[in-house]
Amino acid sequence: MATSPYRFYAVKSTLEEIVELLHPIVAEWFRSRFKDLTPPQAYGIKPIVSGENALISAPTGSGKTLACFLTILNDLIKRGFEGRLEDRVYCVYVSPLRSLNNDIRKNLSQPLEEMRKIAEKKGYVFPEIRIHVRTGDTKTSERSRMLKKPPHILITTPESLSIILVAPKFRAFLKEVQWVVVDEIHELCSSKRGAHLSLSLERLENFSGKAFQRIGLSATIHPLDKVAAYLVGYDDGSPRRCTIVDVHASKRFELKVISPHHDLVHTPAEELSRRMYRLINSIIRRNRTTLIFTNTRSSTERVVYHLKKLRPKSVLSEDEYAAHHSSLSREVRLDVEDKLKKGRLKAVVTSTSLELGIDIGFIDCVVQIGSPKSVTRAIQRVGRSGHSLEVVSKGIFIPMERDDLIEVLVMSKAAEAGKLDEVYIPENPLDVLAQHVVGMSIERKWSIQEAYRLVRRSYNFRNLSMEDFIGVLRYLSGYYRQLEGYKVYGKIWLDEEDGVFGRRGNLARVIYMTNTGTIPDMAMVKVFTKDNKPVGNIEEEFFERLSQGDIFLLGGRPYRCVKSRLMKLIVEPAEGEKPTVPQWFSEMLPLSYDLANMIDEFRIRELQTILFEKKEDRIKHYMDYFKIDRKTATALYEYLRITAEYFNNTGVLPYLRKGSLIVENYIDESDRQIVVFHSLVGRRVNDVLSRAFAVAASNLLGSVSVQISVGDNGFLLILPPKYRVEPDKIIKSVNSSNLYSLAASSIEKTEMLKHRFRHVAVRSFMILRNYKGHEVMVSKLQLNSEHLLKAIRDLKNFPVMKETYREILEDAMDIKNALRFVSELESGLRTPLVCRPSRVASPIAHSLLLSSFTDIVLMEDKRALLERLHREVLAAIHASN
Repeated sequence: MATSPYRFYAVKSTLEEIVELLHPIVAEWFRSRFKDLTPPQAYGIKPIVSGENALISAPTGSGKTLACFLTILNDLIKRGFEGRLEDRVYCVYVSPLRSLNNDIRKNLSQPLEEMRKIAEKKGYVFPEIRIHVRTGDTKTSERSRMLKKPPHILITTPESLSIILVAPKFRAFLKEVQWVVVDEIHELCSSKRGAHLSLSLERLENFSGKAFQRIGLSATIHPLDKVAAYLVGYDDGSPRRCTIVDVHASKRFELKVISPHHDLVHTPAEELSRRMYRLINSIIRRNRTTLIFTNTRSSTERVVYHLKKLRPKSVLSEDEYAAHHSSLSREVRLDVEDKLKKGRLKAVVTSTSLELGIDIGFIDCVVQIGSPKSVTRAIQRVGRSGHSLEVVSKGIFIPMERDDLIEVLVMSKAAEAGKLDEVYIPENPLDVLAQHVVGMSIERKWSIQEAYRLVRRSYNFRNLSMEDFIGVLRYLSGYYRQLEGYKVYGKIWLDEEDGVFGRRGNLARVIYMTNTGTIPDMAMVKVFTKDNKPVGNIEEEFFERLSQGDIFLLGGRPYRCVKSRLMKLIVEPAEGEKPTVPQWFSEMLPLSYDLANMIDEFRIRELQTILFEKKEDRIKHYMDYFKIDRKTATALYEYLRITAEYFNNTGVLPYLRKGSLIVENYIDESDRQIVVFHSLVGRRVNDVLSRAFAVAASNLLGSVSVQISVGDNGFLLILPPKYRVEPDKIIKSVNSSNLYSLAASSIEKTEMLKHRFRHVAVRSFMILRNYKGHEVMVSKLQLNSEHLLKAIRDLKNFPVMKETYREILEDAMDIKNALRFVSELESGLRTPLVCRPSRVASPIAHSLLLSSFTDIVLMEDKRALLERLHREVLAAIHASN
């Protein structure tokens, strides 16, 4: 039996064993600073010293960065003392965040300065170890200095690394690179940025002519061998070796779930909010610094605003609260981070921008409003508190709805047991491939076979077919002549007969360097005060709805619109006035597939048994099992009990088993049939299923339009009034052989396809966002892409169109697990339980029904509708009894 190329390292080194490996100056510095090794250092340093590829997975603040860099700094210092330190790059450090890059530079420069002082006291001249950051923000003068004196440690981003690979002079300094460190690898690997970086690393290794040591640093992620495979890639079909150091078991977490009220149905929205803010204020008062996570930027703004309004005047000043999210200006974000580090803020509210390992000082407690939607994200967020291994990370989850309550309770138990969601890593993104083919052609002439072998060394492209590779080469070479009328010209030349390709034209390098990258350009409007100070950004769609005098929130503060010009909005502060919070689009985090399955198992298990136990016994069990208070346990019990009574009343409960798919046949007050699929598989999977089943239902009805509403816990098919269809027939119309075609046909004429096509076309260099130094406006890019979309619709297997569908169905949605779900229905692993037609919807359908009215129902009206649906359930149960 073949041994795995991924080895989990479990040999613990002592402080003495590590110190013996170090240069005397480094050893003395290390002893003076640290009494002992942290777990990442005790387990991680030895494999790195041995030259092995290594993935170190450890909580934030556990010393994994030093575990990685101690060996590198030690080697460079030894070389310096021996006169062997050359003017070249020895180590490339890559991270997804520019702000993290600056932190790393400071964190490496400080130890070197301390070591220099030790050396000088002993009468030694300490060698100069140069560390420089090179990103899009780096000034031209600084880049020029790097050409004269290159850094020994280069700190950069994935995008800047891909540009350096074609920089005529600077790339020569990378010829003999020894180490590449990929930080925050858990954040990078799950996106196209990760695929972009993976190909850059393979190109760098090919250029250097020999393998370099790869070191990945990761927070909580699963499975580690999959991430290791991404980090190290393949050698002609065989995975390269990697040593994995996992020290998460040594970190202690204290997770609490607190419901603001025992009745999440009848309590008015205002009262629930008041109780939530009162609870958050009490948490803030008990701790020095509290980090509060919401799931959207708009929620972040709302929470900061209300906390400021409701704060006890004697406890906190308004300036001790702040918001931090990606739509705020860089200056505002850096100011918040700096104040956090210095302990000058009591509470910061954020969405996702502080999930990554930026140094923000010591956080006592993390509060999560609602569900973070995945176990891994929950642990990563809570891990921002107790910023060292010895200190317990404290997290408090505050569910505001019944489904959130079940989610966070199941999630907290899964986190305790170490059950994490599986990371998603994109495969074969053809737009990323197109960029790198252009980059490779700038380097030199390539044989098709040699280039194909290089590309397949990347984990993301290990299964790339030659057919797709040739398709991308043909597209880039101008094979589709009809596109020249739309100003789409060849970027490479291709000779298929001789099997070679290379650079075409003098502008190829400039086009590549000014257009490379995977983050799409979104239409953002810059917001400034009247004295031209940047406030932040708002989305173009929101900007279009604003009129002079309107008030909105940004950075937790209200602003009034004064005037606008092109893509710039001038505002003035409007303190004390009631705002309208910006409604940012497409931000809601989707429930992960793995957590959804855990919730499904828990829900079915409880529904099967809850009616056979006394209320008090069950509440006591929930209090003990989940470590929650009585009101939270009562809220859980009441939701599950009424759901069990409903399905018992409809005759479904006795047939409920693990893997059951409950399908409701609900007739609403407008006489519309609404088929409710309780598919607890997460929104990305439900996005695919809902579209496929909607197309199937439409076909059964003779092409009648069927509306859909998608949630994490299921989806609705909404038929026009008077139309009826048997749910059984819909289910039987979808199978594993037609799922893809049904889902693809459903997105053919959508806005999503138009916008995703623009993103893919820009990444593929089909549309240039920057040409001859001029940046093209997003509105013009969108216009160009819509013209192109019409032109290429009939081209078979056109790579840019093929990638657009792949991105939507695999990255934005989850066709793979949707296919798994449908296959389980076919095999009988999942059994559909179709309820008889009813004018009363089950309690677990209520959130889905409410979400279908998102655009037309105000919060107060939603609460009233929820109460009405609840009363209908109680009346139906009472009538039956």
